[in-house]
Amino acid sequence: MKSYVYAGVAQSFGADASTPMSGVYRLEIGGNRWESLAGGLPDKVEARCIVLHPGAPNIVYVGTQAGPYRSTDGGDTWTAMQLPGKERLVWSLVLHPKDPQTIYAGTQGTTIYRSRDGGATWKELSPPAPHGMVKMSFPCRVIRLAIDPNKPDDLYAALEVGGVMHSRDGGDTWEGCNEDLLHQAEQPRLKSKIVSDTETEGMMDSHALAISPALPGTVFLANRMGLFRTDDSGRHWKELNIGRFSPLTYARDVTVSPHDPKTMYAALSIAAVSDAGSLYRSRDLGESWQRFDHDVAIESTLMIVAPSASNPDRVWCAARRGQVFGTEDGGKTWQQHQLPGGVQGVYALAAA
Repeated sequence: MKSYVYAGVAQSFGADASTPMSGVYRLEIGGNRWESLAGGLPDKVEARCIVLHPGAPNIVYVGTQAGPYRSTDGGDTWTAMQLPGKERLVWSLVLHPKDPQTIYAGTQGTTIYRSRDGGATWKELSPPAPHGMVKMSFPCRVIRLAIDPNKPDDLYAALEVGGVMHSRDGGDTWEGCNEDLLHQAEQPRLKSKIVSDTETEGMMDSHALAISPALPGTVFLANRMGLFRTDDSGRHWKELNIGRFSPLTYARDVTVSPHDPKTMYAALSIAAVSDAGSLYRSRDLGESWQRFDHDVAIESTLMIVAPSASNPDRVWCAARRGQVFGTEDGGKTWQQHQLPGGVQGVYALAAA
């Protein structure tokens, strides 16, 4: 069976209006030609998340401006999974670790949908806006969802720009996790405002969450100001001080290796729109970090890291301006592939 890397593109902040910023693309591992996937997807599809079924990599889910879609043939054809309600722009998708028929989709505002039947039907969950949500020039969105593999009823949502929320019952009820993040935002070095009128903006600007089975109850957060962790379900947060290891500290993604629960990866850059990015790896659950990419010039903000669930030596990444690169040998060598036609605005990546 062929193995693929999938990339999703959507409208991106700060890009020129003439820049092509839409599409779902597929690259065969070992090949050098991107395919544009369109069978059944919306016209000018904007893809902000891509998820592979853990036991069947030919089953692919993508979140679009018209809701979630699923492919059962590796991306050749797609079927819409209709959401109820008005919020159809999907920013995040996550599958239940023990029951892949249970799927969560995060959209605009704080709206989250849950399906118990593989996407055939959905229930709308409407958590209240947590304390500290910042009013921006764009709507808040559920940019990442994470499930605790040790306690799969524990669901966390990262909000851009609204911090973190937590559910203990599979999404039925929610509580905010922002009080300590807001307290830390009182420190001068953690103050940041770009679009709003509040200096807590940076600490509320969440991008990604990760939970390792090796640390029950611990959640890692990537946000504008760096990397943080909580050991008590969001009541208190500890800064990981990523600046000790990396000159770039804007954290866009953090994830745990599917093969080693102590190994983590982080996408670090200068800012949301920048000319440099870097990939770091930790082998001790975030206590220390080392630069993982080499011999690749990352020329824009590194947006996402995609370790393969099938191959421990396969790790791929994508940068905002269309640069996709990866290793097939555990970091010894790297290859890079630019998306075709000058396409930019990468948000999503998945590696089989």
